[in-house]
Amino acid sequence: MSPSYYRRDQLQGSDFSPNGEERQYNPTPWLLSIFTTQKAPFVRIPMVTLARRNLFHDKVRFMATLMGIIFSVVLATIQLGLFVGFTTATANIIAQSQADLWIKSKNVRYLEVGVSFPESKLYQVLGTPGVASVEKYIVQSSSWKLPNGAVERVLLIGFTPDGQMGGPWNLVQGRAEDLKVADSVIVDELYRPKLGVTQLGQHVEIRGHRARVVGFTRGIRIFTTAAPVFTSFKNAQKYAGLPADRTLYLLVRTAPGVDVYTLKEHIAARVQEIDVLTTAEWHRMQAFYWMFGTGAGVTVLIAAMLGLLVGIVVVAQTIYAATVDHIREYGTLKAMGASNGYLYCVILMQAIISGCIGYGIGMLISVIAATLSQQSTTAIIVPWWLIVSMFGVTLGMCMAASVISINKVTHLDPAMVFKG
Repeated sequence: MSPSYYRRDQLQGSDFSPNGEERQYNPTPWLLSIFTTQKAPFVRIPMVTLARRNLFHDKVRFMATLMGIIFSVVLATIQLGLFVGFTTATANIIAQSQADLWIKSKNVRYLEVGVSFPESKLYQVLGTPGVASVEKYIVQSSSWKLPNGAVERVLLIGFTPDGQMGGPWNLVQGRAEDLKVADSVIVDELYRPKLGVTQLGQHVEIRGHRARVVGFTRGIRIFTTAAPVFTSFKNAQKYAGLPADRTLYLLVRTAPGVDVYTLKEHIAARVQEIDVLTTAEWHRMQAFYWMFGTGAGVTVLIAAMLGLLVGIVVVAQTIYAATVDHIREYGTLKAMGASNGYLYCVILMQAIISGCIGYGIGMLISVIAATLSQQSTTAIIVPWWLIVSMFGVTLGMCMAASVISINKVTHLDPAMVFKG
């Protein structure tokens, strides 16, 4: 029967293989260094120290482990960041509207397919107690003629320049008030190459009507391929071919102290043939339609889930392989008298150390990639909650993988260190 532990002098020397050949066994030098005297067959050292030495002893093996974790973190974070970016883009206009309530024609499922209704309903809404202000709003697709004669689709966003709702945000050149001038528009810098816009003041053509670029925004994205173009409500009516007495939406702001849901019910009872939604409700409807009601959104979601799944598998395999590669070192420790519980803690500590380092490097790469993506029309958004969540997921994956590999250590025979 194999002894439960061996003295230091028993672990360093020679023995004989089954064919009678003498062979030498020298355990890893740093393992022998944990012994101070032969009177103490096993001296327990801090698990963090042992785990750190075990990881860093073979730098090539440790780098391979880190590469697997880094790859997993970057893959999962980028895919989930794309999902967050697409989700944000679907309802960006609604989220930034500064309105408390939206009024639309009945049964309109999403923002881009609004159905017009008479502007006279504005006065009915304005006469409802608790309403502070009401503004007309248009979101409608139209055609933009490029300098070379080609045509691109744009999404017109018509609002009241003197108002406080529905206007452009992240302005880097020009002002919203500049849209009071007839035939003026504001476009986003991200879409300048697509629209053929090279400078401020450039004249363009929208649905056969002349327009002039008076400002630029930065980072306003929408889910479709159409570029967002802000203009005044009157200009939008002309560019969209909408009659002068019609609107697509009404934006409502409540008076101070008025409950938005109570006001919603009052407006719905007072005004016929319209739907009234809070901004939060309309935002959820819009995001749900684009992410789950269309193939594009489902594809992004599946890609995000696959990225996370692949990351879990890669980390599990990497940590498991790293533990198995150190099996002889664990055998040496058991021969020295280390308990299974002690080895379990060491393995878990190694997983935590590897996970923390791999996560730090992987998240740094992901944040850099997300920052660079802000210069394109497809943004990777990595919010703080995703950063925190990925830290928990990474540590969880590493620890779970190490627990799986612990089974091999549990049944490890200390005498294996003497066998070829």
